[in-house]
Amino acid sequence: MTRLVTWLCFLFIIGACGDKTNPNFKTVSTPEELEEALKNVQAGDNIVLANGIWKDVQIKFIGEGTEDKPITIKAETPGKVFIEGVSGLKFGGKYLVVDGLHFRNGHSPSDAVIEFKVDENTIGNYCTITNCVIEDFNKMHRDDTDLWVLFWGRHNTLSNSYIAGKTNRGPTIRVDLEGNESINNYHKIINNHFGPRPPKGGASGETIQIGNSFSSMSPSYTMVANNLFEECNGEVEIISSKTNFNEFRNNVFYKSEGSLVTRHGNYCTIDGNYFIGDGKNENIGGIRIINTGHWVTNNYFYNIKGKNFRSALAVMNGIPKSPQNRYNQVTDVVVAYNTYINCDSPWQFGVGQNLSQEDVLPSSEIRSARPIRTIIANNVIYNEKGDTSPIVEHDKADGVTFKSNAINNQGINFQTYDGLEAVSFEVKEIAENILIPSSKIAIEPYKGFEFEKISKDLIGNSRAKNNSIGAFVSTDFKDPKILDRSKYGPSWYSIKAEAPEPKTIAVGKAENLQSKINEANNGDILLLEEGNYDIPKSLIINKRLTIQSLDKSKVVLNYSGAENSPLFQLQPKGFLNLKNVTLKGNNTQYAFASLKENMFTHFGLTVADCDISDFNYVLKVHKESFAERITFENTSISNCENGLELSEETNDLGDYNTEYLTINNCRFNNVKSNVIDYYRGGYDESTIGGNLLVTNSTFTNCGAQEKSGILINSHGIVNVDISNNTFNNNPVKLVALLWGAKNNSHKNNEINNSGEIRIEENLEMKLMY
Repeated sequence: MTRLVTWLCFLFIIGACGDKTNPNFKTVSTPEELEEALKNVQAGDNIVLANGIWKDVQIKFIGEGTEDKPITIKAETPGKVFIEGVSGLKFGGKYLVVDGLHFRNGHSPSDAVIEFKVDENTIGNYCTITNCVIEDFNKMHRDDTDLWVLFWGRHNTLSNSYIAGKTNRGPTIRVDLEGNESINNYHKIINNHFGPRPPKGGASGETIQIGNSFSSMSPSYTMVANNLFEECNGEVEIISSKTNFNEFRNNVFYKSEGSLVTRHGNYCTIDGNYFIGDGKNENIGGIRIINTGHWVTNNYFYNIKGKNFRSALAVMNGIPKSPQNRYNQVTDVVVAYNTYINCDSPWQFGVGQNLSQEDVLPSSEIRSARPIRTIIANNVIYNEKGDTSPIVEHDKADGVTFKSNAINNQGINFQTYDGLEAVSFEVKEIAENILIPSSKIAIEPYKGFEFEKISKDLIGNSRAKNNSIGAFVSTDFKDPKILDRSKYGPSWYSIKAEAPEPKTIAVGKAENLQSKINEANNGDILLLEEGNYDIPKSLIINKRLTIQSLDKSKVVLNYSGAENSPLFQLQPKGFLNLKNVTLKGNNTQYAFASLKENMFTHFGLTVADCDISDFNYVLKVHKESFAERITFENTSISNCENGLELSEETNDLGDYNTEYLTINNCRFNNVKSNVIDYYRGGYDESTIGGNLLVTNSTFTNCGAQEKSGILINSHGIVNVDISNNTFNNNPVKLVALLWGAKNNSHKNNEINNSGEIRIEENLEMKLMY
């Protein structure tokens, strides 16, 4: 027995030593060593990247593994290998795996951070990127287009990764199908956490795009499953499906400002997904349907308040004989066994109907082809507060058939439809955000053609026996924990970061304000002591800070910097909250400005209870700069050459400089031009389109040198509200020119010797396509 134990121990030691000298494992510490190791890789080899920062590394991963013996590049310790600088990764070959890398503090050298292709002749197939993070890996310019993961070839996989923070042009993930080697691809995008994608302020901000209009008739068979999409707000399309036979299963869309959209292509399956809103944000949507043959089944919608393009279910009108890149008619679609809880007007048909714009759009842009041969069956709607219009017909829904649908509308009357029955039933909470009928609804499910193929419900219960309408067969099941973030992304990465308590840093007039800004951490408060501060050069804001005083009349920042330089230079990640301060210039500089270039991510500005005078520009936002919010409140702006200028996005591609520009209770006096100039050009519906709110403010003797003749210029901005303001002695033709066809409005304004507010129903806009 002793001899046997000794022999087993000897074999264990030999085996352990063998692992350390295993020729299939090679650790590399430099890009040069990695390149050398890749020259002679064979099936089953593992290349281990040593922990640390790998900067300016461009990996061309070429090899021929097998299903049983893939070739792997992996982190020595997942999460401790950082890819930074101008870096990227390309796959070429078969059965290649990359595992555990963290891309940060850099950008791609080409069109993609990770690409399943080295060149036209070296394409990746059966390759996998897994257990990785790509975070804030943006190009230096917002208009520079790239993808963070670009699929080519066939049978490639993105799995268990966390991807967040893309702000430049281009979808985060794209599947390309140009070439026979990339159609019928059966790619998988599974078990990932797509974290926040901030609003881009223009088109081309999808999280996933599968194909394009030119490959839209190609079969793709891409599977997108078991992913969490959290605050993916880049544009109206979170996912843009543009090819045939794609599947979207068991994903969670959480507080994401957009929709899953069958933009081009046909025969998508959308099954078992959760769409969760916050009950307030009208930009959070559900599913938008275009084209032919889609099946939308077993999905759950909760607190979705989006309208039109962003409604819970938006079925669009098409363009007769549509160009390939526009909108084909909806035909032969099935929407069955879905549940809608507390969604505003959840079913909308004929979305995008635009016959009223015939005078400014060519006939090739008029969406007049209504959905046909479309079945809405076995769905459940519940409204805690009754909805007068649960169904909205933007155009006649005469091609839509309703069968065996139920609604509890709390007794509120609505237009009746055959196949939508008002039923009294209660709901119960299974988990946060998940409410289901507390008992089976006594409506026999409609048995349409091939409905037997809908064999399971949202959580996997069989529909073969005791079937029920709605997404859930059972009224009793456990919390599916759809927002348990440990189920998505890499196991080693957590987005939970405790924000430190903000510090208050006292600043005296004799001290260097910039050094105090540099000393501060994100979220800190700089409290300015009483006095006059002479500021000889720009203050650099590249973090989130509050700068304030206790009494604005006793704290004055006198700026003596160079001509056309800003007192506050707002850099990427610079979010300034300025309170109770007086700012003075010498009429040649700017009070606030973004960088002229390299604004690779967002900034933000809030100005409250301030006095600003004697500047060339109060705010100058340069091209390719974007702020989610810019706010001026309770602030006086006087004796300035220019006011708030956000109008350099003149490429007319739908871009603009801020999502929300708010001016409330402010006083503008003797601002000569660009009083408020907020521009968006290009006929684009991919974005929110900007928001301008001007309320409770006074404009006096402004606009004397304004070339456009418009005091408040909001060209192309979709959402405009000008209310409760006073305009006195402003020498302009128009106070504002509003876009009647969009959400532009005005009320309760007092106008004296200042032109008028004019509404033009259909503004002519440059077509983008």
